[in-house]
Amino acid sequence: MNAAVFYGAERGLEVTEIPDPVAGPGEVVVKVAGCGMCHTDLHYLDHGVKTFKTPPLVLGHEISGTVHAVGSGVEGWAAGARVIIPAVLSCGRCSYCREGRENLCDQLVMLGNNIDGGYAEYVAVPAADLVAVPDTLPLTQACVIADAISTPYHAVKDRGKVRPGDVVAVVGCGGVGLNVVQCAVAAGGRVIAIDLNAERLATARVLGAEMTVNPSEVERLDKHVRKLTGGGVDIAFEAIGNVKTMREAYGLLRRGGRLCVIGYSADEVTLSAARLMYFELEIVGSLGCGAGLYPEILDLVAAGRLQLEPIVSGTVPLEHINEGFDRLRRGDGIRWVVTP
Repeated sequence: MNAAVFYGAERGLEVTEIPDPVAGPGEVVVKVAGCGMCHTDLHYLDHGVKTFKTPPLVLGHEISGTVHAVGSGVEGWAAGARVIIPAVLSCGRCSYCREGRENLCDQLVMLGNNIDGGYAEYVAVPAADLVAVPDTLPLTQACVIADAISTPYHAVKDRGKVRPGDVVAVVGCGGVGLNVVQCAVAAGGRVIAIDLNAERLATARVLGAEMTVNPSEVERLDKHVRKLTGGGVDIAFEAIGNVKTMREAYGLLRRGGRLCVIGYSADEVTLSAARLMYFELEIVGSLGCGAGLYPEILDLVAAGRLQLEPIVSGTVPLEHINEGFDRLRRGDGIRWVVTP
């Protein structure tokens, strides 16, 4: 089969032919319909972040497709079934999995990181992790549920704990941040979207943001937001992974507020401990999403309360995947989908 293989940061991605995967016991082979292009992959390609599996490795972790082959011992799945593969696969047995926190599994496996991912024609995965996709959803859009939507959904529901009426700031309206916007709106939050890009702020309004702010157009972001909200926001989400924006998001909180960090950064961040204590603030992180939340996410998508079309900017043939990553680097569009 054809696949985009990562050989290390010095070589990048090369589209080449590799052996087809085989379904082992308890596994299925999925024919990939679409695989979302994520900034996580740019960390491997451009920023020196190491993959758990030593290259060569097929990247890609937002995968949808159809069951192609079924291994021994698999029940409930047959060829042709429409599926999403969660970006992270869990063991189902450790204490975290038993608590419903599969995203923290002791034996967590990430596609395109620990094992070969979806920038390929086929991928082999455990059948237990598959999630069925309704016929009404296009697979080339549904793939982004596996990270771009599920990660914000977990952050909004379980870590940020957005409730109806909460005033929410979303700092950074890229592929993750825009989905934080719509997940927070679906939870009943009143959302302020913050970004330097006017087009992305316009998309945030389409997705339900009540207010948008371009930090370059105000003298001080924190004062401006406090004036808009009468004292600050209940919950702020940082969806970029930048020390500066983490500090900015922290500064937007009202007394008793909560900062939820979704963006990844290897840098250390210094925040005011006095403010943390005196205002009884909370700081939480959020990682991925367990497969247990996928059915309710799909229900919200099917009901139109979470939208895919404004998020998926278009598709990129596998042979042009490097051009697609150039678009991602430039910030063109929101989420591009590779179609093997």
